[in-house]
Amino acid sequence: MRVIPSGKSLGAEVTGINLSEDISDAVVSLIIEAWRSHLVLIFRDQSLTDDILVSFSARLGELDPPAPNPYGRLIYPAYPELNVISNIVEDGKPVGNLGSGEAVWHADMTYKEIPPKGAVLYAVELPAVGGDTYFANMQMAYSSLSATDKKCIDNRRAIHDASMNSAGMRRKDFDIISDVRETPGASHPLVRTDPRTGRKSLFLGRRPNSYVLGLPVSESEQLLDRLWAHATQSDFVFRHNWSMGDVLIWDNLSVLHRRDEFDGSDRRRLHRAQLKGDGPIG
Repeated sequence: MRVIPSGKSLGAEVTGINLSEDISDAVVSLIIEAWRSHLVLIFRDQSLTDDILVSFSARLGELDPPAPNPYGRLIYPAYPELNVISNIVEDGKPVGNLGSGEAVWHADMTYKEIPPKGAVLYAVELPAVGGDTYFANMQMAYSSLSATDKKCIDNRRAIHDASMNSAGMRRKDFDIISDVRETPGASHPLVRTDPRTGRKSLFLGRRPNSYVLGLPVSESEQLLDRLWAHATQSDFVFRHNWSMGDVLIWDNLSVLHRRDEFDGSDRRRLHRAQLKGDGPIG
């Protein structure tokens, strides 16, 4: 096993590992250590069944069920532990979530009181062009803030919207938000401290419908716009161009991610497991 850093602000490729084979506890521990250090790990040329994807992911932590989807039904009944990220439509029904459009910067399911701590994503079908995924390092984003901005956001909390997904699709049974002060979803600190390392990171979730508690709406909007512009600048970003068989693991609590759009006539299908968080954000 080798861990090869990307040379960017985060991300590393892991070689010498076949995830479809039996992996020792010692190797799993090394993978987890590398994941914590680099925040995003890439395993190339894997060939996984859904059973193997579920069993490998469960060795990284307790699995968390997928988020509610806009269609109000279970996307993948055969494997309720997995989510399907896809634009494919079969028999008039989408086989997955998020379509082919751009998915904006976000962390997954942060509208929950205890969001998932990580995700494992496996490429099953890919378009010829597009659909790249980008990751932004929120530890680095926080550490590079000015002392004034750090003081400004210390002890501040923001609401994370539950009504829409990262592709801008409204989830079933939610209304359009007309006043961000009434946005449904959990509130979390703008600054998260990793309980294992003590490292601090920005914790932003996603921009639409977010609101900083206790501020006038105009001040909340200005502060969030400034934080988001800072957090997603290119110095903090790693871009992943997908190949068939890629498996990615990322730290959902220290990283934002987004996806490029792609031609909707091409097929794209990825299977994702996610890992339950250890407790409230702090």
